[in-house]
Amino acid sequence: MSAPALALDDVHRSYGDRVALRGVTLAVAHGEVCALLGPNGAGKSTLVGLAAGLASPDRGTVRVVGDDPRTPPRQVGVAPQEIGIYPTLTVAQNLRGFGELAGLRPRAARARALELAALLLLDDLLDRRAGELSGGQQRRLHTAIALVARPPVVLLDEPTAGADVQTRHAILEVVRTVAADGAAVLYATHYLPEVEQLDARVVLLAGGAVLAAGTVRELVAAHARSAIELRFSDGEIRHIGVDDPAPELPAVLAALGDATERLAAVELRRPSLETAYLALTGDGSATVAPEAVPA
Repeated sequence: MSAPALALDDVHRSYGDRVALRGVTLAVAHGEVCALLGPNGAGKSTLVGLAAGLASPDRGTVRVVGDDPRTPPRQVGVAPQEIGIYPTLTVAQNLRGFGELAGLRPRAARARALELAALLLLDDLLDRRAGELSGGQQRRLHTAIALVARPPVVLLDEPTAGADVQTRHAILEVVRTVAADGAAVLYATHYLPEVEQLDARVVLLAGGAVLAAGTVRELVAAHARSAIELRFSDGEIRHIGVDDPAPELPAVLAALGDATERLAAVELRRPSLETAYLALTGDGSATVAPEAVPA
C-alpha cells in the first residue's frame, strides 16, 4: 500500500491556554476526498493551517507526500475561509500570476488558467478585475488559485460558505475532478449534503480530537437514529432521538407543557449523516445546503 498523500500523527496544538488540537491522527490517500466535519471551534481551521505548513504542531508530525509541509518544494494548494485574491488584477492575471509563483512556466500558467476558468465557470470573466466579481465568482476564483499548480494535496476550508447554487455545484464538480486526477483533498465544511454528494470519507472533530471517522454509510449505520427536531420562537432547538418519529410525536409534544406556546416548527428526521452528526456532537452547526431547504 502506498504512503498517504497527507498524514497527521498524534498532532497537538495550543494557543496559550486554549487547546485547539489534541492527539489528532488522520491520513488522506491520493485520489481521496476526506471531509473534515465538526462544530465551530472543533479545530478544523487549525488542522488545515498545520497541513498547509502555515504553523507547526506543538507535538506530533505532519507530512505532505512524505515531507514537512513547511519546507520547499511546497506541494499543497490551500483555499482558506477568507477569500484571497488580488482585486485590482484580472481573473486571468490572478491565475497566471499564482501559477508562475508556484513554479509554472508562463505558457503552462496561461494554459492552466484557461483550463480552470472553464471548470469553474470563469471563462467569460478572464479580463474582468477580480474586485468587480460577485461574491460567488470570487469564491470560484479563490478555489481556482488553490488548484493552479496541480498540487498533490488540496486543502479547502469552507469552500462554499455563503456561495450561490451555481458556485456550489461548480466547486463540487472541480473537487471530484482533481480527486479523479489523483490529488488528495481535505474538505472542511458544515454542509453535510455536500459530503454525501462527494462520497467523501469523514473525519469528525470535536474539542480538538477525532470523535469518529469512516464512510458516510458506516457513520450512519453506527450512530444515526431517527429524531424529532423542535424549533422554538426564541431560537431554541431541541433534537429528540426516537425509534419511529411519526407515532412518537404526540407524546413528545404533550411532554412540552407550557413550552408548546413557543413552538414554531417541527421536523421529523430519518437516519442520515445529519442525524449521525447530531447524535455524536449534539451540535446544530452543520447545515443543509440552501438549495435543499424546503420552501
